[in-house]
Amino acid sequence: MILSGAGAPALPALVAASGERAGLRFLEFFAAAIRNPHTRRAYGQAVGTFLAWCEAEAGICALSAVQPLHVATCIEWQTREHAAPTVKLRLAALRHLFDWLVTGQVIPTNPAASVRGPRHSALRGKTPVLDAAEARQLLDRIDATTPAGLRDRALIALMVFSFARVGAALAMRVEDVFTQNRRLWVRLHEKGGKAHAMPCHHTLEAYLQAYLDHTGIAGDPKGPLFRTIGRGTGRLSRTPLPQANAYAMIQRRAAAAGIGTKIGNHTFRATGITAYLRNGGTLENAAAMANHASTRTTQLYDRRRDEISLDEVERIRL
Repeated sequence: MILSGAGAPALPALVAASGERAGLRFLEFFAAAIRNPHTRRAYGQAVGTFLAWCEAEAGICALSAVQPLHVATCIEWQTREHAAPTVKLRLAALRHLFDWLVTGQVIPTNPAASVRGPRHSALRGKTPVLDAAEARQLLDRIDATTPAGLRDRALIALMVFSFARVGAALAMRVEDVFTQNRRLWVRLHEKGGKAHAMPCHHTLEAYLQAYLDHTGIAGDPKGPLFRTIGRGTGRLSRTPLPQANAYAMIQRRAAAAGIGTKIGNHTFRATGITAYLRNGGTLENAAAMANHASTRTTQLYDRRRDEISLDEVERIRL
């Protein structure tokens, strides 16, 4: 789906052909029903792909003509092109949209309601993790004599020691690092608008304090905690660090530290949870620290069994 400069979805031809009421309800779905920008983007892509398929492959010219067979055929086609979790998300987007159109009296029934997506059950996450020595190596190799180095070390440590999602970390303001009970705490703004506060590990506390003190941003409590570096100045700007820039930074830092594992923004959340559990932490406390609603989600980040598998593989001796 094509997004306008303001972030609102452009009206697809099939929706426009369904009348003014359908167009308004369609735009309201993305503006009012979907508040999370990442979800809005993912749903927009899913809906855009389906509507384009309807026009090009099924010859449908109005929303009221969409039938369960069309949804099922498109989902089957996508199953051959994409992984099961992706297809399930796209089907969920269609169900949500058509439910919205039904309640708005644009169409009589939801054509996606009876369509079943591919089966998928994950007991182990796919996010690559670092062992404790690699994570320590990465942090130690960062040159902390520059504003960029101080920022990068603090950001990576925050994700490791507080299990923070990169989105929550980058959304922090300077005032979200605060002192309570003579200890530094961090406040993370998680999905659904939930604020989650927790005390800092002593290593994270040292890195955050050094970052705030040596860059001078402590005097700007309402400003973003993690910022871009001004071009040609080497100093922090007042622009929040975008997630894509954080990913690029992590790739550079990993390469400079000689880390061979292909890592990403989410690696550090999984690394921290695995290290915590490996050192005697409980799954229930890990879930609370990660702000997971269920320990089943936390288990996807637990990679302790990787070591067991490797030990068993080495038993194959020829």
